[in-house]
Amino acid sequence: MAFDIDMIKTVYADFSSKVSAARKVLNRPMALTEKILYAHLAEKNIKSFTRGADYVEFNPDRVAMQDATAQMALLQFMQAGKKKVSVPSTVHCDHLIQAKLGATQDLKTAETTNKEVYDFLSSVSNKFGIGFWKPGAGIIHQVVLENYAFPGGMMIGTDSHTVNAGGLGMVAIGVGGADAVDVMAGMPWELKFPKLIGVKLTGRLNGWTSAKDVILKVAGILTVKGGTGCILEYFGEGAQTISCTGKGTICNMGAEIGATTSIFGYDTKMGDYLRNTDRSEIADEADKLIDHLNADPEVYDQPKKYFDEVIEINLSELEPHINGPFTPDLATPLSEFANIVKENGWPEKLEVGLIGSCTNSSYEDLTRAASVAQQAIDKNLKVKSEYTVTPGSEQVRYTAERDGLLETFEKIGGVVLANACGPCIGQWARHGAEKQEKNSIMTSFNRNFAKRNDGNPNTHGFVASPEITTAFAIAGKLTFNPITDALENTKGEKVKLEEPKGIELPVIGFSVKDRGYQAPAEDGSKITISVNPASDRLQLLEPFEPWQGKDLTGMRLLIKAKGKCTTDHISMAGPWLKYRGHLDNISNNLLIGAVNSFNNKTNSIKNQLTGNYQEVPAAARYYKKNKIGTIVVGDENYGEGSSREHAAMEPRFLGVKAVLVRSFARIHETNLKKQGMLALTFVNKDDYNKIREDDVIDILGLKDFAPGSLLTVVLKHIDGTSEQFKVNHTYNQNQIEWYYAGSALNLIRAKQNK
Repeated sequence: MAFDIDMIKTVYADFSSKVSAARKVLNRPMALTEKILYAHLAEKNIKSFTRGADYVEFNPDRVAMQDATAQMALLQFMQAGKKKVSVPSTVHCDHLIQAKLGATQDLKTAETTNKEVYDFLSSVSNKFGIGFWKPGAGIIHQVVLENYAFPGGMMIGTDSHTVNAGGLGMVAIGVGGADAVDVMAGMPWELKFPKLIGVKLTGRLNGWTSAKDVILKVAGILTVKGGTGCILEYFGEGAQTISCTGKGTICNMGAEIGATTSIFGYDTKMGDYLRNTDRSEIADEADKLIDHLNADPEVYDQPKKYFDEVIEINLSELEPHINGPFTPDLATPLSEFANIVKENGWPEKLEVGLIGSCTNSSYEDLTRAASVAQQAIDKNLKVKSEYTVTPGSEQVRYTAERDGLLETFEKIGGVVLANACGPCIGQWARHGAEKQEKNSIMTSFNRNFAKRNDGNPNTHGFVASPEITTAFAIAGKLTFNPITDALENTKGEKVKLEEPKGIELPVIGFSVKDRGYQAPAEDGSKITISVNPASDRLQLLEPFEPWQGKDLTGMRLLIKAKGKCTTDHISMAGPWLKYRGHLDNISNNLLIGAVNSFNNKTNSIKNQLTGNYQEVPAAARYYKKNKIGTIVVGDENYGEGSSREHAAMEPRFLGVKAVLVRSFARIHETNLKKQGMLALTFVNKDDYNKIREDDVIDILGLKDFAPGSLLTVVLKHIDGTSEQFKVNHTYNQNQIEWYYAGSALNLIRAKQNK
């Protein structure tokens, strides 16, 4: 069944003329990314936008939200004064299910534990015309790929891995909830026009190498911030040999290099996937536009002329990679991995292998992993590590069960978990994690920051493909190489694993009894939404205060964060997910994972008013109670990782007035702006070192706040001396209005009430 087919036909009907009009203005061949962006401009007057400089307004085709972020997004949308969403929108219940015992038991527990939240999301969706995917239906990105993504479309989603839909030729971008509110309310959505990185793929994947290894390799090349402000466009004859879901895997992990999104051009692989997921009508329409749903030939013939950067990878020569630990861009070829493990003293014993997640849970992924698992059975090998499997959707799970794949995993001791995020986002009740012992795990997930999966800072998380993860789980050690090494079976024989075999799409098609979809009411006007004031899970929002019309003076330093400070450090997931709809409660995790540069400890900062060291949220609340503003100082790529806007709303709620860093990750900087916060960067990055623990801090120049202007930071040291320096910002005039109004939502509500 094709959702929103009329909307898609409208996009396609206008696509050719919009691209042609843009090409005339640009007066040059266009990349696919440019075609889709220009075809979705909010402004009718087309001009040539400068990549990496111009802010541009777009009209995305749809919005998707997962349950953890949807709570805050919908709480904000309820304040916007709208009767119904303006574009097709969906909510997906995938984040709040904790992995502990197995799919059936864990789902039942989640439905009981999270009933209040699920009922809230269901009723709000019903009222405002939003499609609702129930708990167990699947992970948002896999469900979107199976049901909503379409070539040439543009969507935003309140999850950083929304970019997964690029595997089906869509410009899909992760955003904060406030951005989703804009689009659902019928407002244009703003983005700095991205730079373009072209990734040329030649050759063909073979043997143990899979699509996952392409992005693991790219992550090693570009690092966690090398894609910031850029869209990666994959092309070349090698790209056309990769399955649609394989393309999705590659695009999915583009979030780990900071990319705005990633995309592939439309080809027969995408057409096959559309037809196999009951969307032949979309494939037929896309076939008619295939030239427009790819870059102009000149772009791919001379990529260095049209892209800002070009990377070339020969798939025939690419070998499997394993990335980590503690960062997804530490890429090591399989042939070198054993030596690297020994050199670094990483725990060689592999405790757990985990496959699935939004990154690698397609039918093809499961068949390749199952082909390795079956060898363990056939060759009498005892699996040495614990092993878990997370299907991406109920459709994939049901089909995999029908075809015997899940039974194969269970025969080697595998535990099939619910169709949800689970261990990938810290929703894993891992036994023994509380001991915080040094250990190693391997996953086919996307992120492996410290404490990410199980809350243990000493868990060394490594990222690989499902088939490599399965092979390592069988061997039980990180020094194993399935290409070259033999294993001893239960009969004392030496046996080798053969290369995996995969099936791109199920031979007899996908099958499912209940997808878990709830269509919204035709008329939601009579539906009432109630939130219990005593609830510890949900809390109605109060608008943030607008700017007071003066400079920020007398602020205290809340924390000067040292090194990597991701959204996981700013607002942890795991057990804190249950408070995602309650701003006051979840603010108790503010920056508890950030390292204080003055004592190298986490969640231990000096309260300047008392002189005592205390937890970050407690100090923030103390300053707020005493009506003293605070400032957060950070290092490079501050706020990398998830799209969670809680990392911006929490400091705003607890009285932080500004965040000053060496550099920002894209989504987090936007989230701060949306919530009426000052997001600033050092002109001279070494000025970071000037900030002392007891400083009183002023920010001057706000009365003349303007695009391109500099502000001044004044540090008043405890020894009576002072110094000052200039700081940058990237606010345009519209974003400055957000700041003056107190938040973007305040501005929307004011316009709605006029």
